[in-house]
Amino acid sequence: MNFYVRRVSFYLVTLWAAISLNFLLPRLLPGDPAAIMLGKLRRANGGRPLSEETIRTITSILGAEKGTSLWDQYLAYWGRLLHGDLGVSSTRYPASVAELIGAALPWTVILVGVATILSFVLGIAAGAWVGWRRGTWVDHLVPATTFLQSVPYFWLALVLVAVLAVQLGLLPIFGGYDVFEFPAGPEWSWAFVGSAVVHAILPAATIVISSVGGWLLGMRNMMVQTMSEDYVVTAEAKGLTPRRIRSRYAGRNAAIPSLAGFGIALGFVVAGSIVTEQVFSYPGIGKLMIQAVQGLDYALMQGVFLVITLTVLAANFLMELVYGFIDPRVRHRG
Repeated sequence: MNFYVRRVSFYLVTLWAAISLNFLLPRLLPGDPAAIMLGKLRRANGGRPLSEETIRTITSILGAEKGTSLWDQYLAYWGRLLHGDLGVSSTRYPASVAELIGAALPWTVILVGVATILSFVLGIAAGAWVGWRRGTWVDHLVPATTFLQSVPYFWLALVLVAVLAVQLGLLPIFGGYDVFEFPAGPEWSWAFVGSAVVHAILPAATIVISSVGGWLLGMRNMMVQTMSEDYVVTAEAKGLTPRRIRSRYAGRNAAIPSLAGFGIALGFVVAGSIVTEQVFSYPGIGKLMIQAVQGLDYALMQGVFLVITLTVLAANFLMELVYGFIDPRVRHRG
């Protein structure tokens, strides 16, 4: 019980620190981000005056409100966060930051989440097999997958586009769906789902190919180390079948350290694969972040960074609880 209490307390303090830092950063920047945002919003609004609510929201999130102390601004900032108010985007005015993030988030979670899980499962399964048959020809998979992991994301993505999309014409080049078939935007239909799946194949393949080597190498090394443990030698002496020893004794214990890395990888799913999404013009969080930085959209940048931070903390917290459950030694040490 003490382990879980300490973990919950640690992540609550970390959450408070992350949100507080997100509040302070715009106020520590040179100049006045709130004034810059308001000027861009007026230009986006055709020079017409902004509503008082918009001005109060922007100044509360990004800058100092006249006549209010920093503590009052801090409390107001927390109040707006608890109501889901992240401000208004200057590059896509009058859309709110929460709406833009809510529209981009499902694309990234589905694409990068599925690709990360698929890469983890393939890497762990292949690593267990390579480690079990160490010293044979299957060991050649390790340098091959390690080489693919060392290839830059953007270069691999461009190669896949050039070969599979441009030359062979098997897959679409960019986008999350066929904008000509669905000009009104995303809709819930089997035709749209099919179009989205086809458009996600190339970005997902880029992520899987680039990351599966790390999982395979780590699992292979842990499998080799586990094979020399006493309980595995004892299982072999008892005459258990190699398949049972591989899956029930060696593989299960060798996979435990990889779960910690998997939790971190899941936490960064929301951050998306920025380069991959940019290359394929995929409508996810990564592309949204690049657009916010290029347009100096402070409110959108702040909202995206906050969502990424909260997701990483939540994923690591859940994985620590799971890790403590499957490995009792962690609870006693922690």
